[in-house]
Amino acid sequence: MTTIHVHNRINTLFAEKKSPILSVYCTAGFPHLEDTVPVLEALQDSGVDMVEIGMPFSDPIADGQIIQESSTQALLSGMTTELLFAQLGNVRSRVQMPLVLMGYVNPVLQYGIERFAASCAEVGIDGVILPDLPMEVFVKEWQPIFQRYNLHHILLVTPQTSDARIAMLDEVSSGFLYAVSSAGTTGGALSMDDARTTYFERLQRLRREKKIANHIMIGFGIHDKASFDAACEYADGAIIGSAFVKALSGTSPEQIQSKVQGFISGLR
Repeated sequence: MTTIHVHNRINTLFAEKKSPILSVYCTAGFPHLEDTVPVLEALQDSGVDMVEIGMPFSDPIADGQIIQESSTQALLSGMTTELLFAQLGNVRSRVQMPLVLMGYVNPVLQYGIERFAASCAEVGIDGVILPDLPMEVFVKEWQPIFQRYNLHHILLVTPQTSDARIAMLDEVSSGFLYAVSSAGTTGGALSMDDARTTYFERLQRLRREKKIANHIMIGFGIHDKASFDAACEYADGAIIGSAFVKALSGTSPEQIQSKVQGFISGLR
């Protein structure tokens, strides 16, 4: 497991939190361009533990229709990587929970890897998830930069990932390991079938046997209290994405606080 300084907020969360961790994904600049920070504040006020901020991209291969549409809407509204960092410039005076940026390699390369990592550190981002960045490329070219800026790089495992490969990904990943609940895109509903239960039990066993050092968060298909609770039986917590983005769709800026609180209270 890659070492990142103890003062990273993700480390602190996993060290101190005793109940399952609720992480929520939101798309930057959605439902309206200026809603990024208001949504983060509303999520914190509602008791969410950690947030993944989606960086909109024109070709989001891991995302289902709901998140794709929110990305498209944000891009059409004018969201860019530069604007996102500008919006987050003062976020740490208002939001204390861990913040993770989730997106794709292309916009980061266009922005510049070193510049991106520096901007993350400057605004107080704790980790980054880039599903289309191959592990080997990360280790060779990106890892020294991320370590320099105290940024976790969180890798994904799927039901198809072999035990040996999981151990390798765990070695490189830091912060936590993102367990994708099924081979597919975001937005499907999680149902605990035999194959999925076997997969989650396998991850639990690898953790018990110390072949996985990272904490585990389960994502993709978590959409309500039942699926959140079911996932948390096998992991340190779970991530809700599409269901939350869908709930925000069409919300006016004035309604954000109440809409977010209503959604999150339904999960607890």
